[in-house]
Amino acid sequence: MAKYLLLKHYRGAPTAVNDVPMDRWAPDEVDAHVAYMNDFADRLTRTGEYVDSQALSPEGLWVRFDGEGRPPVTDGPFAETKDLIAGWMIIDVNSHERAIELAGELSAAPGKDGAAIHEWLELRPFYGVTPPTTG
Repeated sequence: MAKYLLLKHYRGAPTAVNDVPMDRWAPDEVDAHVAYMNDFADRLTRTGEYVDSQALSPEGLWVRFDGEGRPPVTDGPFAETKDLIAGWMIIDVNSHERAIELAGELSAAPGKDGAAIHEWLELRPFYGVTPPTTG
């Protein structure tokens, strides 16, 4: 098994097919999207491939240690993950191909008007793990 991180981006990825920001969705469209994500996670829990997931708040800031006795330094004039990353899911799968298959399925979560978003997800294996291939 090899763990992968699936990253959902607010921006920075190619444009999704159904590219309507969530704050313009109707409440039932948001509920349908969340239900899809939860159903997906529940199915992967049953197959032993689910590790964890979480949506992230758009609020956040950069923090850096600035020396003994000094307050931490915050933020900067650069792109921040709060502007880029909307959420994540970690999966544990038998092959790289399976990780791609599941990322493609997650990309089809419903969005505005109930249509699949077809959003691009960033798929990254955990460092130091060589994922097996089936092909």
